[in-house]
Amino acid sequence: MDRWPQPPLSAPHSLLDDAQAFVTAILFIALGLTMVASARLLTGGTPGLAFLLHYATGVSLGTALFAVNLPFYLLAWWGMGRSFTVKTLLAVTCLSLAVEGMVHLLSFQMLQPLFAAVAGGMLIGVGLLVLFHHRASLGGIGVLAIQLEKHSGWRAGWVQMAIDAVIVAGAFAVVEPRRVMYSLVGTLAVNLVLALNHRPGRYVGSRVAEAG
Repeated sequence: MDRWPQPPLSAPHSLLDDAQAFVTAILFIALGLTMVASARLLTGGTPGLAFLLHYATGVSLGTALFAVNLPFYLLAWWGMGRSFTVKTLLAVTCLSLAVEGMVHLLSFQMLQPLFAAVAGGMLIGVGLLVLFHHRASLGGIGVLAIQLEKHSGWRAGWVQMAIDAVIVAGAFAVVEPRRVMYSLVGTLAVNLVLALNHRPGRYVGSRVAEAG
């Protein structure tokens, strides 16, 4: 039996492709984070650090998101290159502004925490997936994990898991335990979306980028 024909390679992502992807990703992630914050939950990674700062100090979530990423930009420039760093800086800045704007555009009269965890986590995961396929990210801990794997041999997944464990442990100091448990479900939802869909070569655009 003949194999299913592979689609022909198309042109790499254009500036317009990247622009619409950024808008889509930022809106999805901002909406997901807003749902998580409205239910007083949190998530993993650098956004998790931002949530801890937000809950502990009262600083706005958008400001916290931008602040916690500042130390990682030099690391990204050194390890991932100028283009990746510029895209990441732009993505984080736009996300911070979008999260701030969501406060004035959206409110939830009733939001069940478990639903907020799952739906918010899936929205965040889809947004991250879009960014990844356009060679950008939200920087932060993911960049640190990749660099430690490259230079120290530590597995990036284990590094990320260890840091997320520290974030969750810190969450018990600022969020009630039941909501920490819901947050773990949301973090699992994010990672499931990425694990099941972020596969090299699965999309034409990513195959072109890898071939280049």
